[in-house]
Amino acid sequence: MPEQLWFTAFLNHWLAGPVTALLSALHLPPAYPQAPISNGIAMEVLVCLILVVVFAIIRANLSVDNPGTVQHLTEVLENFIDNQCEEIIGHKAPQFVAFLTTLFVFILLMNLFGLVPTLESPTATVTVPLGLAVVAWIYYHFHGVKKHGPIKYGMHFFGPMPALAPLMLPIEIVSHAARMLSLTVRLWANIFFGDLITLVFLSLVPLAFPVLFLGLHIFVSLLQAYIFTLLVIVYLQGAVATEH
Repeated sequence: MPEQLWFTAFLNHWLAGPVTALLSALHLPPAYPQAPISNGIAMEVLVCLILVVVFAIIRANLSVDNPGTVQHLTEVLENFIDNQCEEIIGHKAPQFVAFLTTLFVFILLMNLFGLVPTLESPTATVTVPLGLAVVAWIYYHFHGVKKHGPIKYGMHFFGPMPALAPLMLPIEIVSHAARMLSLTVRLWANIFFGDLITLVFLSLVPLAFPVLFLGLHIFVSLLQAYIFTLLVIVYLQGAVATEH
C-alpha cells in the first residue's frame, strides 16, 4: 500500500470502488485496488476544488464601483495574460485569454502546494505535468484546425515545398511530439527537485536558512507557471497564424 496524504486517504476511502471499477473497465487495473487514487491526482483534485470555490466567491462579489483586493488581483492577472497574447498572437487573441489565465493560475497553485504542511505539489508527479501538456497540445491543434480547416492545417506539416514533403512530415511530427515532452519535463523537473531541496534543507539546518529556499521555490513556481503558459501562447500563434 503506498503512503497516502490525508486527502488522498479520504478520496480512496469513498471512491476506491468506483475508480477501480472504471480503470478495470478501461483495461487499466490499478496496482492497489484499495488505493487507486495517487497523491498527485488527489492534490490536483483538491486544487480544482479550491479554485472552483475561489472563482465562485470572486464571481459573486464582482463590483464595478467598489472592487475588492482579490478582484483587483484577478483583473491584473487577466490583463497581463491578455497583453502577452496580444503581443504574440495578435488581435484574435482574446478568445484564448480565459483558458490561458485559468491554466496559469491552476499550475501556479499546484506548484505552491508543496509549501503547505501535509500537502505536496501535484506537478512534482510526472503524470500531472504530462496531462497538462497533452491538454495544451490538443488545445492549440484544435484551434489550428478550427482556424484553417483540417486539410489546410494538415498541409502545414508538409512544408512549403512539395519536394521536401517526405522529409518535412516526420520532422514536424517529431517536433510537435517533442513539445509535449518539453512542457512535461521542464515543469516536473523544476518542481520535483525544488520540493526535494526544500525538504532536505528544512531537515538539516535551522529554519532561518531554509526560508531562502522557500522564497526561491515561490519564485520558481511562478516562473514555471509563466513559462508553461507562454509556450502554449507561442504554440497557439504558430497554429492560428495566417500566411500573408
